[in-house]
This record gives sequence, structure tokens and C-alpha cells, in this order.
Amino acid sequence: MRRGEDNALRNVGRLFVALWRLVRGEDQRGRKVKWLVSQLRPYRGRVALMFVGLLAATAAGLAPPYLAGRAIDSGIQTGDVAALDLIVIAFVAVAIIYAAATYLQTYMVGWVGTRVLQDLRQRVFAHLQSMSIGFFTRRSPGVLISRMTNDIEALNQLVTDGVVTIFSSTLTLLGVVVILLVLDVQLALVVFLTFPLLLIASVIFRIVSHGAYRATRERIAAITAYLQESLSGVRVVRSFGQEPRHVDEMTELNEANRAVNMKTVYLNASYFPAVELLAAVATGVILVYGGGLAIDREIQIGVIVAFVGYLTTFFEPIQQLSQLYTTYQQGMAALDKIFDLLDTAPDMVDAPEAIDPGTLRGEIELDGVWFSYKEAAEPGEDVWALRDVDLHVPPGQTLALVGATGAGKSTFAKLVARFYDPQQGRVLVDGHDLRGVQQRALRRQLGIVPQEGFLFSGSVRENVAFGRPEASLEEIEAAIATVGATAFVEALPDGIETEVGERGIQLSAGQRQLVAFARALLAEPRILILDEATSNVDVRTEKTIEKGLERLLQGRTAIVIAHRLSTIRRAGKIVVLADGGIAEQGTHDELIAAGGPYSKLYGAWSESSVA
Repeated sequence: MRRGEDNALRNVGRLFVALWRLVRGEDQRGRKVKWLVSQLRPYRGRVALMFVGLLAATAAGLAPPYLAGRAIDSGIQTGDVAALDLIVIAFVAVAIIYAAATYLQTYMVGWVGTRVLQDLRQRVFAHLQSMSIGFFTRRSPGVLISRMTNDIEALNQLVTDGVVTIFSSTLTLLGVVVILLVLDVQLALVVFLTFPLLLIASVIFRIVSHGAYRATRERIAAITAYLQESLSGVRVVRSFGQEPRHVDEMTELNEANRAVNMKTVYLNASYFPAVELLAAVATGVILVYGGGLAIDREIQIGVIVAFVGYLTTFFEPIQQLSQLYTTYQQGMAALDKIFDLLDTAPDMVDAPEAIDPGTLRGEIELDGVWFSYKEAAEPGEDVWALRDVDLHVPPGQTLALVGATGAGKSTFAKLVARFYDPQQGRVLVDGHDLRGVQQRALRRQLGIVPQEGFLFSGSVRENVAFGRPEASLEEIEAAIATVGATAFVEALPDGIETEVGERGIQLSAGQRQLVAFARALLAEPRILILDEATSNVDVRTEKTIEKGLERLLQGRTAIVIAHRLSTIRRAGKIVVLADGGIAEQGTHDELIAAGGPYSKLYGAWSESSVA
């Protein structure tokens, strides 16, 4: 017997060593779990209370089979009513402890879990805010939304629903093993013979299911991405009558999602009955082998009853852990995706010695700038959006960029805003290389009005004040008046407090653009970038905007990109871009007199206007 006890205790020790190795995180997944656990550190006091409740509930849950056995052996068989009464009182006390401890652990797990996931969601969102514009051009918005919603929700289910099951079931398993060894080592070792089969089945299930659950996360991300894109472009879909094609494509994505999920269903349907079968086999072994020992008076009947009770208690947490494995695998697949996102370092960061240049004068210079959207472009490749550009813009001057589509005009503006860094050369503002200037210091003095003015859900007032939330109502109304938007704002149902809807859907394109101009004006930028800012408005609205622009551009350096040449004739300098390089530059009159590319563009525009 002593040798059997030593072997059993040695096996228990090995189990604890295996658990310790998992906690230490000796593989990539273990490292991620360890990181997730580290997020509990700010709430360690409540985590400690959670474990107090968890241990108390587990201990109380392990007591009933033992008490049942004692009631049979010490009370019923011996006819000792006093002993039976004491055991019944112990039953009631254990039930009360179990109820109180379960409440404590459930509440604490829910509180800590929701706070940790709140922190994680905030961290992911803050990380996304730090990424460059190039990152968002390479990643689907729908996939990023899936990271913030589906993947974190999968983790939520794992943390809030699974943590109690994981720890409680593990402690219950260990507790049952120890109690069985204490009750009868020989009978316990016979029961343990079923464990290798259970271990083999579990290992096979884990290996096969890992890839399946990761595939489910990828499929649901693809569906989310396609749904986001389809809803955003619903007007285009409707105008071309392509609803059936979109339905067909969603059907294919949905079918692929169903297929990968059915694989997990098949795995669950195969694994869980196997656990049930092993539990039945183990119970049969106890009844046959233990019953023979009881008939020979080598063991008490209460011990057999306790063994059967504990065997049910042993296989029940195994089933719970098996059922939880679906949640675990989905949560870990989600954690992998979130880790991939968090491990993606921002490619546009402030240098350690980056400076705050203070109030900018607005001098801009491009010195030998080469830029390609392909990150590792070679000098001989035909992928350059800008090629060896040298240009100087004095403070307060309006620079107009002209050229065919794809000539590099928007790229020029993006480099000045430092949405990208050039592969070769420098972009300087007030003599400072932008790589050495704090991005926040640059952007707070930069105003950008794109081709389509993007508005956020909220009121007109909130959208105009987006760049300066502290601005007074008088300042906001003054900005609206300056760009000539007062009439349309006052005509809205609630005036300046009218809700514009998602992406400003309640307003027309021209109205959205006027709000965007007022927003740029209120921010009081030193450098203003207008990227095709009037291309989506009618001629009357354009003339209204042009009147506001005269005041808006006064005293500021401006980069104006436009196909409508009427908006750039009064620019201090006009630069014609072609194939990423400067074809010619000068004032309107100088370029007309030169008879070059600008003169031809202006002639074509004049003819189209007359027509």
C-alpha cells in the first residue's frame, strides 16, 4: 500500500509541475496567457477575494460525497442517531458556505473580467489611434472592427464565463484525486487506469481543434469586413443593381463560415460522448471491484458510495472543461488576433529628440523628395509617386498644385501633413525636418479639408468645434458665418444643434463641405491643405466658399489642390506636377505666357466652361 501511495503522490506532483510549466508560459500561447493574466495586476485585491470564494466553494462542493459515506458507515449502519444528526448539520453548514462562496466568486469574477476587458478594448483602440494612415490603407476597416468587437467578445466569454470553470474544475479534479487516495489507495489506482485513455482523447481533441477554432475567427472577421464594406457602399450597390451579386458573395462567405464551424461541431460531438463513456466504465469498475472488496469486508460500503459520488464529481468537471474548450479555443484564437494587432508597431512615431517648434510661421520646403507607397521601393522601379522634388513655399503663400490624376498632388499634401515620410529627401517646416517635429505639435497647427468632408455623428456645432472643443458658441457661429454657411445652418430644423447623422448623412454634399471649411477655420491652422475641397459642390456653393476662402487663407500658408482652375488663379505660386515631378511653376500669368502644360490645362478648362 505504501508503494501505491508513493506512486500516486508522485503522479500528483507531476501534475502540479505540468500546471506550473503552463503558467510560466514556455510557448507562444503560454506567453500570451501570461500577458493576459498580468492585466489583472491593478485589481489584485479583488482577484484575491475571488480566489478566496473559489477555494471555499470548491472545498464545500467536495464535502457531500464524503459526508454521505460517513452517514452510511457511522450513522445508518451503526444506528447512531446522534452521529447522523451531526452529519446532517454539517451538510446544511456546507450548503450555506457553498452558496455564500459561490456568490462571492461569481460577483468578483464578473467585476474583474469586465474591467480587464474594458482596459483591453481601450488599449486596442488607443493602439489603433497611434497607427499611421498607411496602416489603415493596408488593413480592412471591417477586420479592425472585428478585433474590437467579435474578438474581444470571445475573450469576454472566456474570462467572465470560463475563469470560474477553469480554476474550480481544476481544483475539483485535484481535490478528488487526493480524497480518493485518502479513502482507499488501491481502489483509487484502479480508477486511475482510465486516465490515460482520457488524456489521449484530450490531446487529440486539442491538436485537431486548434486550427478549426482559429479558422472560425478568420471566417467571422471576413464576414464582418464584407458587411461593413457593403453597408458603406450601399448606394453604389443599389445604383448599379448589384444586390443579387452581393447576396451571392455573402452566401459564399456564410457557407465557408458554416463549414469551419461544422468541423468544431463534429469534434465536440465526438469528444464529449467519449468522456461520458469513460465515466461509465470507471463507475462500472468501482462497482465490480469495490463491491467485491465490500462483500469480503475489506472496505466499508460508505467508501464505495463516496467513490461513486466522487467519480461523478471527477468526470463532471472534465465535461465542463471539455465544453469550455470551445470557448477557450475561440478565446485563444481571438487573443492571437489581438496580439498580432498589438504587436504591429506604429511606423510613424516621434523621434526621441523630437521638438515642439511652437507657433509655426508656415514655411514649407521639399528637399530632394522621393516617395513611393511601396515601402521598399528601389530607385529604378516605376512606383514613385514623387520623384526628386525640390520646392520652397514662403510663409503665408498660397501654393496651388495642378496636374492630371495620379500626378502626385495628394501625395505632396500627405507628406506635408506627415501622414507618410519620404524614402529619400526631407520635408521641412520652418526649417525643421518633420521627422524631428512632434506630430501632435504639427497637427494642431494644420487644417485639412478633403474632397469629401467627413462629419461625425453629432450636431453641427460639435462638428465645427471638433478641432477646438473648447471654442465658445460665438466663435463657432463666427466661423460658420465666415465660410458663408449661416443661411443653411439657420434653416435646419434645430439650427446649429441639428444632428447631422452618421457621416453627415442628413446634410447635402455641399453643406457637409461648408461645415468642413468652418471646422478648419475654427481650428486656426498655420498651414491649410485644401484637397479638391470644392469638387463636390455646385457653382453657386463654390462661389460662396471662395468668398470665405479669401479670409480663410489670409496670413496662412495654404496648399490648394483643384481640378477647377478657377479656384487657384489667385494663388501666389502654381506648381504643375506630371509623373511625380515638377513640370513647371510660377504665377498664373507667368504660366499662361509660357505656353506650357498649365496653359493647355487652362485652355481646356476654359473651353469646357464655355461649352
